[in-house]
Amino acid sequence: MSASASLARVVATSGVLLARSSAIIVLLAGWELFARSGKVTMFVLPPLSAVVERVWADAIGGDLLRNTLLTLYRALAGFLIAAVAGVALGVLIMRSKISRWFFDPIISVGFPMPKIAFLPIIVLWFGVYDLSKISMVVFDAVFPIVTATIIGIQGVERELIWSARGMGASDREAIWQVVLPAALPRILTGLQVALPIALIVAIVSEMTMGGYGLGGAMLTASRFSNSRGVFAALLEITVVGYVLVKGMALLRRRLLVWHAEADSPATA
Repeated sequence: MSASASLARVVATSGVLLARSSAIIVLLAGWELFARSGKVTMFVLPPLSAVVERVWADAIGGDLLRNTLLTLYRALAGFLIAAVAGVALGVLIMRSKISRWFFDPIISVGFPMPKIAFLPIIVLWFGVYDLSKISMVVFDAVFPIVTATIIGIQGVERELIWSARGMGASDREAIWQVVLPAALPRILTGLQVALPIALIVAIVSEMTMGGYGLGGAMLTASRFSNSRGVFAALLEITVVGYVLVKGMALLRRRLLVWHAEADSPATA
């Protein structure tokens, strides 16, 4: 590839990224201009530049890395536990009539229920440390994964399972080699829904229980009426959430490279 062709490709890619980010750029510019217009006080809405300075100070001081890693640890640990438990429970429900009879009412009641209402009970049982925060993440994130797994398995064509069994595959082999791969698009959709929930619940738990973490940093800044600190934590949470969602979308495309949806234009 020639240098001119490479340059043209870089320019085209940059133009596409700029076009996709135009709404965000306009929003951030509007934030800065409105905050400096004098129509609001610095306490109500600090300028974006001042907030970025506070984020940079947090990064230099090490608070940003520590808080981000703690929040990611709690969110991702709970998410991974919920992913394993949710997929396993979904498979068990679809394989066993007794399990379906037992768990179906629990899922039907628990899925639409605001699980964050159990936070005081979790605190009573496990205290205010990592165990309680991770437990809340698992409790909230597991329901969409279970539901997506059930729906995905229900959507697997029966002919595929019959063909696998006709070729001598055992039930376990049919599940691992036929059912789960065929249900993977739906399962990944459930995981994509559960991942932001995990981050949200981790942050809300930190804000409620206190301590370190992005949610705890925002709570501390709010208690001391530190407006820049509150908005800096909000900006940090936004960036972390964006990276997680985009990373999950990329993982989905990698895992489903064999699937028909890989041939369609990516929108994530």
